[in-house]
Amino acid sequence: MRFTAWLVLMATLLLWSGNWIVARAVRDEIAPGFATVGRLLVVLAVLLPFCLSGLLRKLPTLTAKDWQVLAALGLTGGGVHLGLQWLGLHYTTAASGILYLSTTPIFILLLAIPLGEKIRLPQWLGVLISFSGVFLIAAQGDITRLSFNIGDLMALASMSMWAGYTVLLRVRRDPLSVVELLVMVCGFGFVFMLPWIAWEFFNGRHVLLSKNGIIAVLYSAIGSLLIAYAGWSYVVARLGAARAGVTLHLMPAFGVVLSAIFLQEYPHWFHFAGIGLILAGVALAASGNIWRRGRASVRSP
Repeated sequence: MRFTAWLVLMATLLLWSGNWIVARAVRDEIAPGFATVGRLLVVLAVLLPFCLSGLLRKLPTLTAKDWQVLAALGLTGGGVHLGLQWLGLHYTTAASGILYLSTTPIFILLLAIPLGEKIRLPQWLGVLISFSGVFLIAAQGDITRLSFNIGDLMALASMSMWAGYTVLLRVRRDPLSVVELLVMVCGFGFVFMLPWIAWEFFNGRHVLLSKNGIIAVLYSAIGSLLIAYAGWSYVVARLGAARAGVTLHLMPAFGVVLSAIFLQEYPHWFHFAGIGLILAGVALAASGNIWRRGRASVRSP
């Protein structure tokens, strides 16, 4: 049983990593906004029949605060972050973009400050070290450069929004099930994407889906969202959240390998040095948090 869970885990991480490769591969065949909206519509078409009656029963019971949180979840996790990821890959390589995945814990730490999270010195040092790694990758190893690749900035913005989504999950109090929540997030995500796709349409972007564009949208919706989401739930239930969560840092490694195989985009020395600094910073920030909790538990009666 545990062996099966690990196999499912590896498949899930590969599916998520592959989303970056697919987005980079079809960047010239479909506009990022339309790709994102296509993904949302596929997910809604698949899930709505299973939860529509439950949603119609629960929606009238939601408070104003519930609606605000759901809207914020739709903004940060429903579509715009994916659109930024797909758009960013027009300007940077998949190898560079996917390495920024490991910055998510740092952004979560920073965004949790308004919720009362206190950051100690070891954690601030971890933040500094991680962003040094980000700078090294974005500057392509030339630390004298004062400008960032716009694609790297978009990838970082996407990761910061996903971190915001994660933080917002901690404050939701609505009665929605996991599937109902996902439908609401995709629904709000669709609404927030409307100005984006309107701009693409009126500016003559690639709004007509090619065969490869259709495959990419279906992969993003069914493979990297629905199947991977189900796989992740299966894995967490059998291996535990902590053990499964640590393995997320394998995704940059998978992404670098996949980009080399399918895109012929090979990593350079600054990719390895940068991800090393990012992971070292994440580890230091996490250890600082553990140290603080440990002292608190010792002091408590």
